[in-house]
Amino acid sequence: MYDTPDTPRACLLLHGWQNRRPKDHWQHWLADRLTELGHHVTYPQLPDPDDPDREVWLAELARHLDAMPGRSERIVVAHSLSSVLWLHAVARGLKGVDVDRVLLVAPPSGSVLVRHPEVAEFAPPSLDGLTLPTPTRLVAGDDDPYCPEGARTVFGDPLGIPTEIVPGAAHLDLDAGYGSWPAVLEWCRDGSARLTARPA
Repeated sequence: MYDTPDTPRACLLLHGWQNRRPKDHWQHWLADRLTELGHHVTYPQLPDPDDPDREVWLAELARHLDAMPGRSERIVVAHSLSSVLWLHAVARGLKGVDVDRVLLVAPPSGSVLVRHPEVAEFAPPSLDGLTLPTPTRLVAGDDDPYCPEGARTVFGDPLGIPTEIVPGAAHLDLDAGYGSWPAVLEWCRDGSARLTARPA
C-alpha cells in the first residue's frame, strides 16, 4: 500500500501522572483528530492516575500493545510519566515494544520523581547501554519544572535519540497552554515532521 499521511495507522496514546484525560488536553485533541482521519486510536485511562502502581501500568501497557492491529504502522505517543514507563518497559524487554515509532513527550527526571512517594518507583531505569528497539523521538520544553536538568541532558543524549526542545513550553500540558498541538498531529501522520510549539 502506498503510504500517505492519512494511511490508517494504529496509535496508542499514554498519559501521565494525575491525568484523567481532560477533554481540553492535547492528547484528547490528538485522539479526536486522528480518529476523524480514520486511524485506529487507543487512549486508555490508566489505573489510579493520582497514585499509580508501576507494575499495574506496565501490565496495562503490555495489554494495549498486544491489542494494537499488526498490519498498520504502530505508533506510541507517551507523555510525562508514561514516557519513563516506556523506558521501564524497554529495559525489561516487555513484549510488544518493537512498534514502528515512538514519541516521548516531556519525561520527568528521576530527581523530581523520587521527591513524590506516589511516583518514586517510576524513576527512570539506568540508561547506560539501554538500546531502544524502535525509532524514537523526544520533545520537551526548555523550562520544564519536572525535568530541571534538561531533557536533552537527562534523556536525549544518553539514549542517543533525536531531541527537540521547545522554548517556553514547560511541561507541554494544559497549564502550558497545550490544548491543541498541530505539530504532534503532523508527526503522527509523518514521522519526519518537526515537533514545534503550538501556534499562539
